[in-house]
Amino acid sequence: MRLSTCIYHFFDQYLPRIKGSNRKTIKAYRDAFTIFLPFASRHLGIKIDSLKVDHLSSGLILAFLDYLESDRGNAGTTRNQRLAALKSLAKMMRFMYPQNRDTAERILSILQKRTQRKLIGFLYPDEIFKIFCGVELTNKNGLRDYTILHLLDDAGARASEIATLNLDYFNTQQKTLAILGKGNRFRLIELSPKTTELIKLYMTKYRVKPKPLYQHRLFINQRGTELTRHGIYRICKKYLTKALVLNVSKTSIQSIAFVIRAQSEYSPAESRSRLLKITWAMKNPIHYGLFTIGSDAEKRSSKKVKKVSPKLKGHHF
Repeated sequence: MRLSTCIYHFFDQYLPRIKGSNRKTIKAYRDAFTIFLPFASRHLGIKIDSLKVDHLSSGLILAFLDYLESDRGNAGTTRNQRLAALKSLAKMMRFMYPQNRDTAERILSILQKRTQRKLIGFLYPDEIFKIFCGVELTNKNGLRDYTILHLLDDAGARASEIATLNLDYFNTQQKTLAILGKGNRFRLIELSPKTTELIKLYMTKYRVKPKPLYQHRLFINQRGTELTRHGIYRICKKYLTKALVLNVSKTSIQSIAFVIRAQSEYSPAESRSRLLKITWAMKNPIHYGLFTIGSDAEKRSSKKVKKVSPKLKGHHF
């Protein structure tokens, strides 16, 4: 059986229709095979169209994984991601093509490489409060940024999840927010009164008029299009570097993650559930974002808020 036919069925039928994979997963697997097929062609000395399923040996795949680390300079995590794409193809072969079960089992028997997890830094509540106070509410996008920072804190959502929020996900009466997460699954969370009021104020007075294609999105950028996760990364980086004295460089920022230490009144289990990373990268997408701030500290410093524009008078932040 030709490998090209198998890969076509993998992307056309198995991933979207049988497994129900989302668009981002399919795109990541596509990138993996974009690298793998030319390598297999060079390694075996045959054309890509001539590759067959039987050519998928353990030696070929291990050579490909070594090529990723040695020649392309990929980290162990990227290596494991590429291997996951090949293993997903093997699962399809085992399910749809039983005659190639032995080949599939050989691929599935390849172990992932153990990698070290990077240490996660943290910020204290007073440092987080400095970030909130660093937002200039008189600026054009000040209230939007302020709302996003508080929503990251209250919802504990990923940056990509905040960027893809729709207007109808927010229930003003029940003070709830529906978030579409990984695996195209929704989860419903209850927002704090302050976050609810901020979102209401942003939607009614400070939301930029969107272009017709993006009228359903909650957060809009200056161009009238949807705010992306990269835009949220820039917002987080802007106020973090403004409020805190950080030695941030293009190389170090790739591995920096800020995690907020939960308030002391929470139990360890509750604290762990409230913690979420803010991870950014200069080249890689941002994955997580969270701000947590102690309510007591916020109350103590509520009188230190700088003067606001007349439009913001009457609203307590």
